[in-house]
Amino acid sequence: MQSTVSGLSGTPTAPLPFLGGVVVRAFVLQRPQGNTIVYNAPGISEAADEIRGLGRPERLLLNHHHEAMYGAPSLDVPVFIHEADRAGVDLPIAGTFSERHMIDDDLEVIPTPGHTPGATMFLWDNGAHRFLFSGDSLWVQGSEWKAVLLGDSDRAAYLDSLALLKAVDFDVLVPWGVEVGEPYGYAVTREEAAANLDKIIARLKAGENA
Repeated sequence: MQSTVSGLSGTPTAPLPFLGGVVVRAFVLQRPQGNTIVYNAPGISEAADEIRGLGRPERLLLNHHHEAMYGAPSLDVPVFIHEADRAGVDLPIAGTFSERHMIDDDLEVIPTPGHTPGATMFLWDNGAHRFLFSGDSLWVQGSEWKAVLLGDSDRAAYLDSLALLKAVDFDVLVPWGVEVGEPYGYAVTREEAAANLDKIIARLKAGENA
């Protein structure tokens, strides 16, 4: 597994089937309260022994139901997803959530509907950085932050979620998918994040889909 930040490890990448040149990975958050995996991706099964070696993971958090297309990982870990995306997941689910809340004192669950009804971001404070795991709701293409508004996405809900994110304090954006050869995390200042979010909001209000 790849690790450039203490306590955060990325699994091997896998191609995103419907978008050439883009790969996805999952992330293992090593936490004193219990390790957590964010995102589902084939790399979990590929690196299962390494993940176990870091300590048994207590949960796998899905950002949205599209991640279920890769199937259940070959790892004994309870899977959780927002209740609004539960119906779109054909794999064992240990539990659902619906509200913004904390897991212990370092990991925040932030529902951000729009891309899908149950799209949810996760904010992890490891003491040195505040990582925002944005799934497909925010990603970086050609150095520009983008949204992913699909035919069945909710534009109004997306705009509300982006406005909410302007008040979230994070310094590293960690999407589910990245372009091949690009880093898996993007360091930003509070001002840069707000400016990038404003650009997306303006494009979505103008009728664009990214």
